[in-house]
Amino acid sequence: MDYLVTLWDYRHFVYYDSRARVMSGNSQDRLGGAWLLLTPLLNGAVYYLIFGILLGTGRGIENFISYLIIGLFLFQYSTRSISTSARSMISNRNVLQAFRFPRATLPIAVNVREALSSVPTLIVMLLLIILIPPVEVISVKWLFLILVVGLQSLFHLGISLIMARVVGFVPDVAHLLGFGLRAWLYFSAVFFSVDRFADNPWIMAMMNANPMFIVLDIARDCLIYDTWPSMVRWLTLCTWALASLSVGIVFFWRAEERYGRG
Repeated sequence: MDYLVTLWDYRHFVYYDSRARVMSGNSQDRLGGAWLLLTPLLNGAVYYLIFGILLGTGRGIENFISYLIIGLFLFQYSTRSISTSARSMISNRNVLQAFRFPRATLPIAVNVREALSSVPTLIVMLLLIILIPPVEVISVKWLFLILVVGLQSLFHLGISLIMARVVGFVPDVAHLLGFGLRAWLYFSAVFFSVDRFADNPWIMAMMNANPMFIVLDIARDCLIYDTWPSMVRWLTLCTWALASLSVGIVFFWRAEERYGRG
């Protein structure tokens, strides 16, 4: 509890540091922050060409383009947060050795930075859903996107804290993380429908337990299918978010005095 209080005392530092890094991010590139929007758009074009047109995974999916856009934009938000946070202890080793402060502020600051960066990205996502045919009608259910992204953020913050400690002591894991996140992408029904596995109860059970699939499923229900997400979905996602955050904080805190040594 004392550790959480100390983290709270550093909240202003975390916010201003995150905001400053957002403002300076991609400053060396000619297009600057536009890459936050161009990256998911270009990924979406590639995935649509390969999976939607060449492989036909979008057959039977109503409004496949919006389905794919939601999957890519929201999934990229989590993967950016986790992969960048995982290296936060390594990339700030000199700071860890020079100053004394709650070490968890580093991965937390990364997640806050990615959350701030995601705001314009999510706005563009919603605009694309409205503008690309078949256009979707805005409804009150769209407000649930705020809640689902909030739970998604809590979930990947917990994972970020876990990976920050693991990679901080075993840097080689950072190389494996990319493969794990890519496998997670394929396992989260980003560009195909889970209905194709309806006859396999084991795969369906694993998919329905996958927190990122639940995030995407709820978002799609609210944004393009005008459907109220089931309470089971919400409860499962809340459980994942709270469990991940609790385990992540405790796991990271137990190595608090060892970060930056050596």
